[in-house]
Amino acid sequence: MSALWDEWGVRHPVTILQLEQVQVVQIKENQKNIKPPLVAVQVGCSEGKNRFKKPLLGHFDSAGVNPKAKLLEFHITPDAVVPVGTEIRAAHFVPGQYVDVTAPSIGKGFAGVMKRWNFKGLPASHGTSLAHRSAGSTGQNQDPGRVFKGKKMAGRLGGQSATVLNLKVLKIDNVLNLIYIKGSVPGFDNQFVRIRDAIKKHGKKCFPSDCIPPPFPTIIPEIVQTMPRELMAKTGGVDPFIPREV
Repeated sequence: MSALWDEWGVRHPVTILQLEQVQVVQIKENQKNIKPPLVAVQVGCSEGKNRFKKPLLGHFDSAGVNPKAKLLEFHITPDAVVPVGTEIRAAHFVPGQYVDVTAPSIGKGFAGVMKRWNFKGLPASHGTSLAHRSAGSTGQNQDPGRVFKGKKMAGRLGGQSATVLNLKVLKIDNVLNLIYIKGSVPGFDNQFVRIRDAIKKHGKKCFPSDCIPPPFPTIIPEIVQTMPRELMAKTGGVDPFIPREV
């Protein structure tokens, strides 16, 4: 994590994400005749350093790309298909747009109910002995005489897929392929994350007014070479440090 200052001098906490050799590996056509038709694009990132099995090596060889450490799929419309081997750059995202970021949350091991489910615990006085962080009763009387499935109890905390919605892209770096996203994202350091356009902001609400339409289906490498290295989102509005009349 780091910080950026906008044109008004306001400090924003940001998370820096890097697109490391992100390429299209496969295009999967719709096989179930779903209307409207959908196409899945398989994207790989980071050069794989581990040993791969022969079927997976053949998969990368047929696509003409180097073995990738991580593969993910994204559903797209038929008019957004890009050729296999196309590299996805940081300029694919527009400064000022909103994205959703998904990654496995940090695993915290076995946790009690107060940490895992925010229980308030038992009373801290009046005879409570060595059970202040207990969950209390978990069942009912003889009817039904059991604990219902899904009861919130102690157990493993974290290590599950988590998504943070509506994060704003404040800046991109076209040379280092960096994306500066406002706020925090799930996962630990060097974690693979999945970035997509915000699904709860439709149409013009997802992108700034001066970048409509966005690069579709993705940015052309020739255009990236002519773009400045860094692009910063503008917040606009009124200077927040000017005193306002009450």
